[in-house]
Amino acid sequence: MRRWVIAGAAGLALLAAAPAVAQRTEQEGVQVGRPSFVRRLVSAEKLEQAAQLQYGQLRSQATSRGLTAPPDDPQAKRIERITRELLPYAQKWNERAKDWRWEVTLIRSRNINAFCMPGGKIAVFSGLVETLKLTDDEVAMVIGHEIAHALREHARERAAKVTLTNAGTVVIALLIGSNAGELARAGGSLMTLQFSRSDEKEADLIGMELAARAGYNPEAGVTLWQKMSRAAKGAPPQWLSTHPSGETRIKLIKDNLSRVMPLYQRARAGKPPSAN
Repeated sequence: MRRWVIAGAAGLALLAAAPAVAQRTEQEGVQVGRPSFVRRLVSAEKLEQAAQLQYGQLRSQATSRGLTAPPDDPQAKRIERITRELLPYAQKWNERAKDWRWEVTLIRSRNINAFCMPGGKIAVFSGLVETLKLTDDEVAMVIGHEIAHALREHARERAAKVTLTNAGTVVIALLIGSNAGELARAGGSLMTLQFSRSDEKEADLIGMELAARAGYNPEAGVTLWQKMSRAAKGAPPQWLSTHPSGETRIKLIKDNLSRVMPLYQRARAGKPPSAN
C-alpha cells in the first residue's frame, strides 16, 4: 500500500516454490482490467535486479542497526507463514511470478508500513502488525495487497509513465540498459514509490482474492481499514491524496465480497484453524 505508512526488521525467509492453483477456480474471483501496455517501455528483468539490490541494502542496514530478529522470532515466523500460504495463487496474475525468489523481512520499527518490491521482495514493519493489533486475516489482506502491486507490475508501469514525461533518472537508465548496480543507485524510490488511486484499488481487489483463496477471511479488509483510518487521524482528505480514502476502500471491499467469499469458504473447509 504505498501505502500503509503513517509513520521496524525481523528475520529474512526464503519461501518455497508455490504449487499450482486448482484449475477449477481460475475463472472465479475479482475482475480487473488488463495491465497497462505502457509498462513494456521498462525492462522487468532490470527493474527486478535493481529491486533485489535495494532490498539487500535495506536488510543490511536493518541488521547493522540490530533491527532484524532471529529466524525463530514468533512474529517473523507468523509473517512468513501467512505469506507462504498466499503465494500459490500469485501465478494467476503474473506468469513470471513462478520464477521469482520470494523473500520476506520483518523490520522492527514503529512505522505502519509494508511493501513488496518487483520480483517478490517483501518487507513488513512491526509497527503495522503490533500497533494495529492485526489478526492473521488482516495481515493476509495487507500482504496480499502488497504482493498484488508486484504481480501487476505497478512499479514498472509508474516508471514507464515517468519516462513518457521526460523525468526520472532511474527509468531512463533502465531504457538505455544500465546495469543493476547503477539502477539501484539511481532508483532509490523503489521502496517508497507512490502508486495511483487506480493502482491501489486494483491491489485491494487482487489482495483480497489472494487472501480468500488461501483461506483468510476477506471481510477482514473492513476491520483493517477501520483500524487504519483510526490510526491516520488528521490525514488529508481523499481529494488531496493519490490514495483512496478508508471509506472508499471499505466500500470497494464490501462491494466485491460476493466474488471472493465462496473462494474463502471453500479454502477454509480444507484448512485447519490457526491462532488469530
